[in-house]
Amino acid sequence: MSQKEIFNTDKAPAAIGPYNQAIKADKTLYVSGQVPFNPETMELVTTGVADEAHQVLKNVGAILNHAGYDFKDVCKATIFLSSMDDFATVNEVYAQYFNENQPARECVAVKTLPRNVNVEISVIAWKA
Repeated sequence: MSQKEIFNTDKAPAAIGPYNQAIKADKTLYVSGQVPFNPETMELVTTGVADEAHQVLKNVGAILNHAGYDFKDVCKATIFLSSMDDFATVNEVYAQYFNENQPARECVAVKTLPRNVNVEISVIAWKA
């Protein structure tokens, strides 16, 4: 029988809308898009796109870990950028977290992101 399980942790920012940080369906974990909120203060990191990307991926990692997953379990990542001019910087930071068994992914530029941040990342993970 299929199960759906909700995951939320205080090690990542609380949802700023009507959603959960992650949902697990069977062996697949769907992590909601994360923006660069510091989970301790719920203030945005605004010291540059590299710092934003690090905070976003720390938030993703905290949610993955809370659900019993790791970056190596991620099968798919989606990166949203406010400007493709930030692609190389975000890609460099991203490579530090996904340094083996890199997932499939796409990276798209969008007109604006929540709270006018520069980067948002969501992931899908799977574990046997």
